[in-house]
Amino acid sequence: MNISRQTFHKTERLCRTKIIAELFEKGNVFYSTHFKIVWNISTVNLSSPAQVAFSVSKKSFRLAVTRNLIKRRMKEAYRKNKQVLYDYLNSENIQVAFIIILRKSIVPDYQTVENSIKEITDKFIILIKEKEKKC
Repeated sequence: MNISRQTFHKTERLCRTKIIAELFEKGNVFYSTHFKIVWNISTVNLSSPAQVAFSVSKKSFRLAVTRNLIKRRMKEAYRKNKQVLYDYLNSENIQVAFIIILRKSIVPDYQTVENSIKEITDKFIILIKEKEKKC
């Protein structure tokens, strides 16, 4: 029985401004029911198979408490459901960077966020396969 710890380390967070700027300039975009995802296969050597950043608009949610609550829910759902994505990325020896941005202006409950994150990881694998076929 292979049990891996479900963690979200600092090395998995997207913090480098150069990579973030490159994502918004040259990145690919897709949408889920609640989120906008900007992603790109990384040209820079990353410390993990995927680096991710989470964003919630200040225009939609004025209170920092509310924005932080939503981001915590997004991070937790990603932490629990990232293993499928990591398994695929490790098997193909690919590294990606992406940003998950909330599109809605209502506070989603955790179950809704988790279902959307699962949808994102499944769709993300399909899009990476398509991009790899083109290259």
